[in-house]
Amino acid sequence: MVRTTPPRPVDLVAHLPAMASLARTAVRLHPRPGEPAAADSSIGGPLLWPAREPWPTCAEHAGPLLEGASVPDVMARRRILTQAWARPRERGTNLLTEDEKAVIDRVDDGEEIAQDGPAPMVPVAQLYARDVPGLPRPDGADLLQVLWCPFDHEDDGYVPSTVLRWRVAAEVTEPLTDPPLPAAVEDNYLPQPCVLHPETVVEYPAPHCLSGELAGQVHEWEKREEQQYQYELSVASGCKTGGHAPWSFSDPYPMSCPDCGADVQPLLTIASSEWDGNTSWQPVEDAEADQPPFPAPHEPTMLMIGRSYNLQLYTCVDVPAHQHVANMQ
Repeated sequence: MVRTTPPRPVDLVAHLPAMASLARTAVRLHPRPGEPAAADSSIGGPLLWPAREPWPTCAEHAGPLLEGASVPDVMARRRILTQAWARPRERGTNLLTEDEKAVIDRVDDGEEIAQDGPAPMVPVAQLYARDVPGLPRPDGADLLQVLWCPFDHEDDGYVPSTVLRWRVAAEVTEPLTDPPLPAAVEDNYLPQPCVLHPETVVEYPAPHCLSGELAGQVHEWEKREEQQYQYELSVASGCKTGGHAPWSFSDPYPMSCPDCGADVQPLLTIASSEWDGNTSWQPVEDAEADQPPFPAPHEPTMLMIGRSYNLQLYTCVDVPAHQHVANMQ
Protein backbone atom coordinates (compact mmCIF):
# COMPACT_ATOMS: atom_id res chain seq x y z
CA MET A 1 0.00 0.00 0.00
CA VAL A 2 1.28 3.45 -0.89
CA ARG A 3 2.16 5.82 1.94
CA THR A 4 1.85 9.55 1.32
CA THR A 5 3.24 12.32 3.53
CA PRO A 6 0.70 15.15 3.91
CA PRO A 7 1.58 18.35 2.02
CA ARG A 8 3.68 20.74 4.07
CA PRO A 9 1.55 23.54 5.55
CA VAL A 10 3.47 26.25 3.65
CA ASP A 11 6.01 26.66 0.86
CA LEU A 12 9.02 27.44 3.03
CA VAL A 13 11.26 28.78 0.26
CA ALA A 14 8.56 31.18 -0.91
CA HIS A 15 8.72 32.80 2.54
CA LEU A 16 12.43 32.31 3.21
CA PRO A 17 14.36 32.13 -0.09
CA ALA A 18 17.67 31.62 1.75
CA MET A 19 16.48 28.11 2.70
CA ALA A 20 16.48 26.92 -0.93
CA SER A 21 20.17 25.97 -0.96
CA LEU A 22 19.70 23.88 2.21
CA ALA A 23 16.96 21.64 0.84
CA ARG A 24 17.77 17.94 0.59
CA THR A 25 15.78 14.97 -0.61
CA ALA A 26 15.21 12.03 1.68
CA VAL A 27 13.41 8.75 1.06
CA ARG A 28 10.98 7.86 3.80
CA LEU A 29 10.91 4.06 3.86
CA HIS A 30 7.51 3.71 5.55
CA PRO A 31 8.05 0.18 6.96
CA ARG A 32 4.89 -1.74 7.78
CA PRO A 33 4.60 -5.30 9.18
CA GLY A 34 4.55 -7.92 6.44
CA GLU A 35 6.34 -10.92 4.99
CA PRO A 36 9.25 -9.62 2.90
CA ALA A 37 11.43 -12.05 0.97
CA ALA A 38 15.16 -11.93 0.33
CA ALA A 39 14.42 -10.39 -3.07
CA ASP A 40 12.68 -7.45 -1.38
CA SER A 41 13.82 -4.29 0.34
CA SER A 42 12.82 -4.56 3.98
CA ILE A 43 13.35 -3.74 7.62
CA GLY A 44 14.00 -6.91 9.59
CA GLY A 45 13.40 -9.22 6.62
CA PRO A 46 15.63 -12.00 5.25
CA LEU A 47 18.86 -11.00 3.50
CA LEU A 48 20.13 -12.04 0.09
CA TRP A 49 23.31 -13.47 1.64
CA PRO A 50 25.91 -15.67 -0.09
CA ALA A 51 25.88 -19.16 1.39
CA ARG A 52 29.69 -19.30 1.47
CA GLU A 53 30.21 -15.93 3.14
CA PRO A 54 30.62 -15.98 6.94
CA TRP A 55 27.73 -14.44 8.84
CA PRO A 56 28.74 -11.47 11.05
CA THR A 57 29.00 -12.20 14.77
CA CYS A 58 29.63 -10.18 17.93
CA ALA A 59 32.60 -11.35 19.97
CA GLU A 60 31.59 -9.05 22.85
CA HIS A 61 28.40 -11.07 23.33
CA ALA A 62 29.60 -14.65 23.33
CA GLY A 63 28.87 -17.72 25.41
CA PRO A 64 28.49 -19.48 27.58
CA LEU A 65 25.39 -17.45 28.58
CA LEU A 66 23.47 -14.45 27.24
CA GLU A 67 20.93 -12.48 29.25
CA GLY A 68 17.78 -11.74 27.27
CA ALA A 69 14.98 -13.55 25.47
CA SER A 70 15.04 -16.08 22.67
CA VAL A 71 14.00 -14.95 19.19
CA PRO A 72 11.08 -17.44 19.09
CA ASP A 73 9.82 -16.12 22.44
CA VAL A 74 10.05 -12.49 21.31
CA MET A 75 8.10 -13.24 18.14
CA ALA A 76 5.58 -15.29 20.12
CA ARG A 77 5.11 -12.39 22.55
CA ARG A 78 4.30 -10.02 19.71
CA ARG A 79 1.94 -12.50 18.08
CA ILE A 80 0.16 -13.13 21.38
CA LEU A 81 -0.37 -9.43 22.07
CA THR A 82 -1.55 -8.74 18.53
CA GLN A 83 -4.11 -11.53 18.70
CA ALA A 84 -5.17 -10.75 22.27
CA TRP A 85 -5.95 -7.10 21.55
CA ALA A 86 -7.90 -8.07 18.44
CA ARG A 87 -10.21 -10.66 19.95
CA PRO A 88 -13.48 -9.66 21.63
CA ARG A 89 -13.74 -9.97 25.41
CA GLU A 90 -16.08 -8.90 28.13
CA ARG A 91 -15.18 -5.92 30.23
CA GLY A 92 -13.17 -6.91 33.29
CA THR A 93 -11.90 -10.20 31.86
CA ASN A 94 -8.19 -10.89 31.52
CA LEU A 95 -6.55 -9.98 28.24
CA LEU A 96 -4.25 -13.01 28.38
CA THR A 97 -4.54 -16.68 29.23
CA GLU A 98 -2.15 -18.13 31.81
CA ASP A 99 -0.02 -19.74 29.07
CA GLU A 100 0.13 -16.48 27.15
CA LYS A 101 1.07 -14.52 30.26
CA ALA A 102 3.91 -16.97 30.92
CA VAL A 103 5.46 -16.16 27.54
CA ILE A 104 5.03 -12.42 28.08
CA ASP A 105 6.64 -12.59 31.52
CA ARG A 106 9.53 -14.71 30.26
CA VAL A 107 10.42 -12.12 27.61
CA ASP A 108 9.88 -9.12 29.88
CA ASP A 109 11.90 -10.58 32.76
CA GLY A 110 14.69 -12.05 30.65
CA GLU A 111 16.68 -15.16 31.39
CA GLU A 112 20.15 -16.60 30.93
CA ILE A 113 20.33 -18.64 27.71
CA ALA A 114 23.25 -20.77 26.55
CA GLN A 115 25.18 -19.27 23.63
CA ASP A 116 27.81 -21.34 21.84
CA GLY A 117 30.46 -18.85 20.76
CA PRO A 118 30.02 -15.27 19.48
CA ALA A 119 26.41 -14.24 18.98
CA PRO A 120 25.26 -13.97 15.34
CA MET A 121 24.07 -10.51 14.38
CA VAL A 122 20.47 -9.98 13.24
CA PRO A 123 19.26 -8.42 9.97
CA VAL A 124 18.08 -4.84 10.38
CA ALA A 125 17.65 -3.51 6.85
CA GLN A 126 18.03 -4.54 3.25
CA LEU A 127 17.76 -1.84 0.58
CA TYR A 128 17.84 -2.45 -3.16
CA ALA A 129 18.94 0.65 -5.08
CA ARG A 130 15.98 0.19 -7.45
CA ASP A 131 13.65 0.99 -4.53
CA VAL A 132 15.56 3.87 -2.97
CA PRO A 133 16.33 6.80 -5.31
CA GLY A 134 19.66 8.47 -4.66
CA LEU A 135 21.01 5.83 -2.29
CA PRO A 136 24.73 6.69 -1.95
CA ARG A 137 26.65 3.53 -2.75
CA PRO A 138 29.94 2.20 -4.13
CA ASP A 139 30.25 1.96 -7.91
CA GLY A 140 28.43 -1.10 -9.21
CA ALA A 141 26.74 -2.01 -5.92
CA ASP A 142 22.96 -2.16 -5.97
CA LEU A 143 22.21 -3.65 -2.56
CA LEU A 144 22.83 -2.42 1.00
CA GLN A 145 22.50 -4.77 3.96
CA VAL A 146 22.63 -3.69 7.59
CA LEU A 147 23.01 -6.04 10.56
CA TRP A 148 23.57 -5.36 14.23
CA CYS A 149 24.27 -7.07 17.52
CA PRO A 150 20.92 -7.06 19.37
CA PHE A 151 22.47 -5.70 22.59
CA ASP A 152 23.73 -2.32 23.76
CA HIS A 153 27.42 -1.63 23.22
CA GLU A 154 28.98 0.84 25.64
CA ASP A 155 31.82 1.71 23.26
CA ASP A 156 29.30 2.52 20.51
CA GLY A 157 27.28 4.92 22.64
CA TYR A 158 24.93 2.37 24.20
CA VAL A 159 23.42 1.32 20.89
CA PRO A 160 23.82 -1.89 18.91
CA SER A 161 27.09 -2.38 17.05
CA THR A 162 26.32 -2.27 13.30
CA VAL A 163 27.77 -3.95 10.22
CA LEU A 164 27.16 -2.83 6.62
CA ARG A 165 27.51 -4.94 3.48
CA TRP A 166 27.38 -3.58 -0.07
CA ARG A 167 26.62 -6.07 -2.83
CA VAL A 168 25.84 -6.65 -6.46
CA ALA A 169 22.63 -8.64 -6.10
CA ALA A 170 23.11 -10.59 -9.34
CA GLU A 171 26.39 -12.00 -8.02
CA VAL A 172 24.62 -13.86 -5.19
CA THR A 173 23.89 -17.07 -7.09
CA GLU A 174 23.86 -19.42 -4.08
CA PRO A 175 21.97 -17.63 -1.30
CA LEU A 176 22.00 -18.71 2.32
CA THR A 177 18.65 -20.26 3.24
CA ASP A 178 19.06 -20.83 6.99
CA PRO A 179 20.88 -17.89 8.61
CA PRO A 180 22.06 -18.30 12.20
CA LEU A 181 20.26 -16.66 15.12
CA PRO A 182 21.64 -15.50 18.47
CA ALA A 183 20.49 -17.53 21.46
CA ALA A 184 19.12 -14.37 23.08
CA VAL A 185 18.32 -10.79 22.11
CA GLU A 186 17.05 -7.61 23.67
CA ASP A 187 13.40 -7.39 22.63
CA ASN A 188 13.76 -3.74 21.56
CA TYR A 189 16.57 -4.59 19.13
CA LEU A 190 14.83 -7.35 17.16
CA PRO A 191 13.09 -5.71 14.18
CA GLN A 192 9.65 -6.93 13.24
CA PRO A 193 9.81 -7.98 9.56
CA CYS A 194 8.43 -5.07 7.54
CA VAL A 195 7.84 -4.38 3.87
CA LEU A 196 8.71 -0.89 2.65
CA HIS A 197 6.73 1.80 0.84
CA PRO A 198 9.44 4.31 -0.18
CA GLU A 199 8.49 7.94 -0.74
CA THR A 200 10.74 10.87 -1.67
CA VAL A 201 10.32 14.05 0.39
CA VAL A 202 12.14 17.36 0.80
CA GLU A 203 13.80 18.26 4.09
CA TYR A 204 15.56 21.24 5.65
CA PRO A 205 18.12 21.27 8.50
CA ALA A 206 17.13 21.01 12.14
CA PRO A 207 16.91 24.50 13.73
CA HIS A 208 20.17 24.15 15.65
CA CYS A 209 21.99 23.29 12.38
CA LEU A 210 21.18 26.70 10.89
CA SER A 211 23.55 29.65 11.00
CA GLY A 212 22.80 32.21 13.70
CA GLU A 213 21.43 34.76 11.24
CA LEU A 214 19.23 32.30 9.40
CA ALA A 215 18.01 30.71 12.63
CA GLY A 216 16.93 34.17 13.74
CA GLN A 217 15.04 34.74 10.50
CA VAL A 218 13.27 31.40 10.89
CA HIS A 219 12.36 32.20 14.48
CA GLU A 220 10.89 35.56 13.59
CA TRP A 221 8.98 34.05 10.69
CA GLU A 222 7.57 31.31 12.96
CA LYS A 223 6.22 33.90 15.37
CA ARG A 224 4.83 36.10 12.64
CA GLU A 225 3.16 33.31 10.64
CA GLU A 226 2.38 31.00 13.59
CA GLN A 227 4.27 28.13 12.00
CA GLN A 228 6.40 25.32 13.50
CA TYR A 229 9.57 24.94 11.49
CA GLN A 230 11.16 22.18 13.54
CA TYR A 231 8.18 19.85 13.68
CA GLU A 232 6.51 20.46 10.33
CA LEU A 233 9.11 21.71 7.86
CA SER A 234 12.61 20.57 8.76
CA VAL A 235 13.56 16.89 9.27
CA ALA A 236 11.09 14.15 8.38
CA SER A 237 10.39 11.57 11.06
CA GLY A 238 10.65 7.80 10.71
CA CYS A 239 13.00 5.41 8.96
CA LYS A 240 14.59 7.02 5.92
CA THR A 241 17.64 7.32 3.71
CA GLY A 242 19.53 10.53 2.98
CA GLY A 243 18.16 13.89 4.04
CA HIS A 244 19.30 15.79 7.11
CA ALA A 245 20.41 14.57 10.52
CA PRO A 246 17.70 14.32 13.21
CA TRP A 247 19.72 16.04 15.94
CA SER A 248 17.72 16.08 19.16
CA PHE A 249 19.31 15.82 22.61
CA SER A 250 22.77 17.08 21.61
CA ASP A 251 24.07 19.92 19.48
CA PRO A 252 25.57 18.98 16.11
CA TYR A 253 29.24 18.08 16.20
CA PRO A 254 31.74 17.32 13.42
CA MET A 255 31.96 13.75 12.14
CA SER A 256 34.38 12.37 9.59
CA CYS A 257 35.22 9.14 7.80
CA PRO A 258 37.26 6.84 10.07
CA ASP A 259 39.34 5.65 7.09
CA CYS A 260 40.25 8.85 5.23
CA GLY A 261 38.99 11.80 7.28
CA ALA A 262 36.61 13.02 4.57
CA ASP A 263 33.17 14.38 5.35
CA VAL A 264 30.33 11.94 5.89
CA GLN A 265 26.74 12.12 4.70
CA PRO A 266 23.52 10.62 6.09
CA LEU A 267 22.94 7.15 4.73
CA LEU A 268 20.20 5.52 6.81
CA THR A 269 18.09 6.54 9.78
CA ILE A 270 16.59 3.73 11.86
CA ALA A 271 13.81 5.28 13.90
CA SER A 272 11.97 4.16 17.01
CA SER A 273 8.71 5.59 15.64
CA GLU A 274 7.35 6.79 12.32
CA TRP A 275 5.77 9.87 13.84
CA ASP A 276 5.20 11.25 17.33
CA GLY A 277 2.50 13.25 19.11
CA ASN A 278 2.74 15.84 16.35
CA THR A 279 1.11 14.05 13.41
CA SER A 280 2.43 16.40 10.73
CA TRP A 281 4.48 13.54 9.22
CA GLN A 282 1.81 10.86 9.68
CA PRO A 283 0.94 9.44 6.24
CA VAL A 284 -2.58 10.20 5.09
CA GLU A 285 -3.24 6.47 4.66
CA ASP A 286 -2.56 5.93 8.39
CA ALA A 287 -4.96 8.60 9.59
CA GLU A 288 -7.90 6.20 9.91
CA ALA A 289 -9.79 6.32 13.20
CA ASP A 290 -9.80 2.56 13.85
CA GLN A 291 -6.16 1.84 14.69
CA PRO A 292 -5.02 -1.36 16.43
CA PRO A 293 -3.66 -1.02 19.99
CA PHE A 294 -0.83 -3.45 19.20
CA PRO A 295 1.36 -3.10 17.34
CA ALA A 296 1.01 0.67 17.50
CA PRO A 297 0.67 2.01 13.95
CA HIS A 298 3.50 4.50 14.50
CA GLU A 299 5.84 1.74 15.78
CA PRO A 300 5.73 -0.89 13.02
CA THR A 301 9.29 -2.16 13.43
CA MET A 302 8.91 -2.55 17.22
CA LEU A 303 12.41 -1.14 17.67
CA MET A 304 13.33 1.18 20.53
CA ILE A 305 16.62 3.06 20.18
CA GLY A 306 17.60 4.44 23.60
CA ARG A 307 14.64 6.41 24.92
CA SER A 308 12.76 6.34 21.62
CA TYR A 309 15.53 8.03 19.62
CA ASN A 310 16.99 7.46 16.16
CA LEU A 311 20.13 5.61 15.12
CA GLN A 312 21.63 7.31 12.09
CA LEU A 313 24.33 5.76 9.93
CA TYR A 314 26.65 7.99 7.89
CA THR A 315 28.87 7.05 4.97
CA CYS A 316 31.97 8.65 3.48
CA VAL A 317 31.16 11.20 0.76
CA ASP A 318 34.25 10.17 -1.23
CA VAL A 319 34.29 6.39 -0.82
CA PRO A 320 30.94 4.94 0.38
CA ALA A 321 32.60 1.56 0.99
CA HIS A 322 34.73 3.02 3.80
CA GLN A 323 33.79 2.40 7.43
CA HIS A 324 30.53 4.02 8.43
CA VAL A 325 29.79 6.24 11.41
CA ALA A 326 26.86 5.70 13.79
CA ASN A 327 25.16 8.35 15.92
CA MET A 328 22.12 8.17 18.19
CA GLN A 329 19.84 11.21 18.42
